Amino acid sequence: MQERTRHIAVVGAGAVGCYFGGLLARAGAQVTLIGHSPHVEAIRQNGLLLQTLGREDRIAAAATEDIAAVQHADLVLFCVKSPDTDAAAAAMAPHLAANAAVLSLQNGVDNVARIRRQVNTIVIPALVYAAVFMAAPGCVKHTGGGRLVIGLLPEDGEKVRGGQRLLVDIVALFARAGVPVKVSDNIKADIWTKLAMNCAYNAISALGGARYSQMVAMPEVRDLMRAAAQEVMQVARAKGIQLPDSVLDETLRLADSMPETISSTAQDIRKGRRTEIDHLNGYVARAGEALGVPTPVNRTLATLVKLLEQSPRA
Repeated sequence: MQERTRHIAVVGAGAVGCYFGGLLARAGAQVTLIGHSPHVEAIRQNGLLLQTLGREDRIAAAATEDIAAVQHADLVLFCVKSPDTDAAAAAMAPHLAANAAVLSLQNGVDNVARIRRQVNTIVIPALVYAAVFMAAPGCVKHTGGGRLVIGLLPEDGEKVRGGQRLLVDIVALFARAGVPVKVSDNIKADIWTKLAMNCAYNAISALGGARYSQMVAMPEVRDLMRAAAQEVMQVARAKGIQLPDSVLDETLRLADSMPETISSTAQDIRKGRRTEIDHLNGYVARAGEALGVPTPVNRTLATLVKLLEQSPRA
């Protein structure tokens, strides 16, 4: 990847995109951040302010609102919110180089398939375990975690020429930026494991305005989180995806590495933005209904968040 990836484009330069794009740029990679004003304007004028645990850097990085800027990229970090996946992938497709790789750093389980319907290049899922938020225009703050999990989906198999080598190169690229990346041998199960965690934390954090440490400290909330994650496991099993029982304990332990975190859903609610709830708890509820698997907890959480989206902010 050091020789191959001469240019990295970040599509969706919000918190996740600016964090990982900023770390790569800080390590010397050529990075273009593609997003919306006012972040783009702030980065153009003053650089990207990257605040990590115990360190602050102002990083020079190209920033633009023009999706055509992906045209020179060898690697695209695709970081848009799940509701925007189809539109962003379609807008990107005409400009994407034939040999570019797309790394989907998104919540949800179907983004890779949706991106692939628009583009003809390799698309790789990446699971993000990092707590970040935009503290101000052009300023991203990291509060916990920071690792990635990547892998090739089973349907790719040997169809992806050089796929395994590409994964090794991506690991090396991020390692130079200080980002630990694990290559999964069962990425589909890992995607659903991450969905279980999202479904346990995101909606409850938003509804309660609570940090992860507050949530797991209450036995009643822990029980609710376990119930939400258990339903995800049951839906996955109905789809032929077996998740280990340890997922329930892993879900609760996530708060240990991100105690001060509030979920991205909570952040969206605070800022009056549309959430990804239809691609998290809502997705589980719809999939459960189609498969005959009851999902009352996830359905209730999704419904309450959608109500909260429509409620006026104080």
